[in-house]
Amino acid sequence: MVSPEINVFDELTAFLAAMDPEKVLAYHASPGAQQRMDELQWKHKESNLSDLEKEEMERYLVVERIVRLAKIHARQRLSAA
Repeated sequence: MVSPEINVFDELTAFLAAMDPEKVLAYHASPGAQQRMDELQWKHKESNLSDLEKEEMERYLVVERIVRLAKIHARQRLSAA
C-alpha cells in the first residue's frame, strides 16, 4: 500500500530538484508562456474563459505548482550542502 503522504508532485519535484538545484532555481517560463498565462489570468478575472481556456489554465497552474515545489526542494538541498 502506498503512503498517503507520498504523491506524484513530491516525487516529481524531488526528481527535478535532485538534478541540479541551481538550474532548478534559475528556471523561469519562457516569455511566450508567461504572456499566455497572463492573458488567461486576465480573462479569468473578467469571467471570459472558454472551457478549453479553463483547461489550459489548469495545466499551467499544475506546472507552476510542480516548479514551485521543485524550487523548495532545490533550496533545501543547497542549504544542506
